[in-house]
Amino acid sequence: MSILKRGLKGAPVKRLQKKLGVTDDGDFGPGTERALKEWQAANGLVADGIAGPDTFAAIGLPELILLRKGSRGEQVKQMQQGMGIDADGIFGSGTEATVKKFQASYGLAEDGMAGPSTLAKLDAFVAVITPTVIQQAQVQPDEEHFEAEPLPEIKGVDVVQTAAVAKSEPPKSAWGRVKGWFG
Repeated sequence: MSILKRGLKGAPVKRLQKKLGVTDDGDFGPGTERALKEWQAANGLVADGIAGPDTFAAIGLPELILLRKGSRGEQVKQMQQGMGIDADGIFGSGTEATVKKFQASYGLAEDGMAGPSTLAKLDAFVAVITPTVIQQAQVQPDEEHFEAEPLPEIKGVDVVQTAAVAKSEPPKSAWGRVKGWFG
């Protein structure tokens, strides 16, 4: 899943830290975890210290929403409703297949993951996932210094690996700048 938790490093962590008002060094340590748990508890979310799509939506980081097989929650449910499928809030194989078909119908990379480029095509997200948000999902100049360690199996329009990018390739996603492995 595309989540942030203790032990991870990278641009998305730095963005979360800025929103939490803690030192934004891009290293998800105990201070970030504590601040996140406090924020989650104060905002009616499960205070588990793990930032996923629902936390990103609530805290104002829609550019970090990345729904993929294994994701769960309100953002998944909202996407499923927008695609006209059973909205159980669980991103399984059926949802993945629907996302691929949806992406194909819009000429997007058929990777089965719903990030800003895919979500922007749904009426349910159009007010939140704007062209500006899609641009913000890319690596920003102050994030270039993060060492790259790509997430397993993540590539496509919504998320791009961090290998050297030629001028003709799409810009790099902030998610491609996460260091650490998680499931």
